[in-house]
Amino acid sequence: MSVIVVLIGFSIVVAVGFLIAFLWAVRSGQYDDDVSPSVRILFDNDEEENADKSIQNQPKV
Repeated sequence: MSVIVVLIGFSIVVAVGFLIAFLWAVRSGQYDDDVSPSVRILFDNDEEENADKSIQNQPKV
């Protein structure tokens, strides 16, 4: 029975530690930008490179 009390006490200490770490992360700005990483993948960075290559590959008249 005393093992259960020790385990419950230890789990509460660990939970409080995670809560403190989460609150520290929120206050330090870790979760400020939650939109751009999910939208950034939708934009293609190769468009500028492809435009430069197509201009260079045109035959000279």
